[in-house]
Amino acid sequence: MGRLDEIDLSPSLSRKEERRGLENAWARLAQLRLTLGGQIGAKQIGPPVLVLFEGWDASGKGGAIKRLVAPIDPRHVRVAQFAAPTPDEKRHHFLWRFWPKLPGWGGMAIFDRSWYGRVLVERVEGYATRDQWKRAYDEINNFERSLTDEGTILVKIFMHISAEEQLNRFKRRQQDPLKSWKLTDEDWRNRDKRPAYVDAIEDMLARNDQPKLLWSLIAAESKRYARVRVVETVNERIEDGMREWGIEPLPRLDVE
Repeated sequence: MGRLDEIDLSPSLSRKEERRGLENAWARLAQLRLTLGGQIGAKQIGPPVLVLFEGWDASGKGGAIKRLVAPIDPRHVRVAQFAAPTPDEKRHHFLWRFWPKLPGWGGMAIFDRSWYGRVLVERVEGYATRDQWKRAYDEINNFERSLTDEGTILVKIFMHISAEEQLNRFKRRQQDPLKSWKLTDEDWRNRDKRPAYVDAIEDMLARNDQPKLLWSLIAAESKRYARVRVVETVNERIEDGMREWGIEPLPRLDVE
C-alpha cells in the first residue's frame, strides 16, 4: 500500500462550514503575511514563503490557490503557473526557469505546478530520459535544501482525488460551456496512464520528503474541505518556519 492509498478521502464540509473555516484561516494567513512583510509586529521583514502545488488534473488546485490568495494584498504575493517548458527553456537545466519567480525575504509566491514536473509528467510521458528523471530526485532535494538554508519557508502540497471523482469532474467540465476549455485531449490521455502516474507520485513522495520539507497530502474529494485544509496547512507551515528562524508568531485574532 502506498501513501496515496492511506489518504482518507471521506472528509467533507457544508457550505457554511467551509465559509467559517476559510474566515478563520484567512484571518490568520493575513496576520502572518503582514508580519513577514514587515507591516505589523516587529515590523522587520521575515523569511520568504513559497507554496507549490501539485496534484491530479481536476483536483481543484486552481480553486484552492484562488482561496489561498484571497485575503492577501495582490501586491504582496505572486502566483506563477508553469506549463510545458518552452524551446528556449529546454536549452537550460530544468530548474533554471523557476529561479526568476522565487520570492525574496519578505516575499511570498505560489507555484501552480513546479520542478516536480521532471519526475511526474516528464517521466511518464517520456519527455525526460530515464537518466534525467532519476537524477532529478537528488537535484531537487539539493535545490530545496539550498532554498531553506537561505531562509525560504517551503510548503509542498499535493492534492489527491480518486479516479472515480476525477472522471466525474472531467464529465462535468465537458458539459459546462464556461469550463470545457479546461479539459483537453491531453487530460484524457493522462487519465489513461493513471497507474504510471501513481508509481511516479509514490516515488516522488518517498524520495523527496526531507526534514522541514515534507509533502502535505490534501484529501480533495470534497472541494470545500480541501480549500479550507490548504489554507490551514499553509498557516501551520508558516508558523513552524517562523519559529525555526526565531520569530514567534503573533497571537491569533478572534474571528466573530
